[in-house]
Amino acid sequence: MRALLVLLAGLWLALATMAPAFAVRPDEVLADPALEARARAISEKLRCMVCQNQSIDDSDADLARDLRLLVRERIMAGDSDEQVIDFLVARYGEYVLLEPRFSLQNAALWGAPIMLLVVGAMVIVILSRRRSPVAAARLSSEEDAALRRLLNDR
Repeated sequence: MRALLVLLAGLWLALATMAPAFAVRPDEVLADPALEARARAISEKLRCMVCQNQSIDDSDADLARDLRLLVRERIMAGDSDEQVIDFLVARYGEYVLLEPRFSLQNAALWGAPIMLLVVGAMVIVILSRRRSPVAAARLSSEEDAALRRLLNDR
């Protein structure tokens, strides 16, 4: 039993200390380090459409590999970083971006958190005003005398 625990602890330690492995294969790497660095920077901004919330730089999916190769192909053709991203957005839509651009099409995506905060603040203010304590009305002298008589009769 103790040997099993030691083995499991060792396995956990090995998994916990492993550095994140990138999915870029050696045959994809560009010969020029500066161009490769550009390709990696662009790849980190692009979503793997199979893995959903993973960049194509981190994904092992075949589609992610195709996108990485396409990025490198466009860089080798002389495109700027923005041109490469624009090409991929035109081909696959804005969903390919891990961080969507601010535009009229996705304004609701960017504005929803702000609107929720504003609406929530308004609801809190309205509800707090409704629950404000009401001052108790004072009894008239006749009512006070009647109340004292009732209490004394008991």
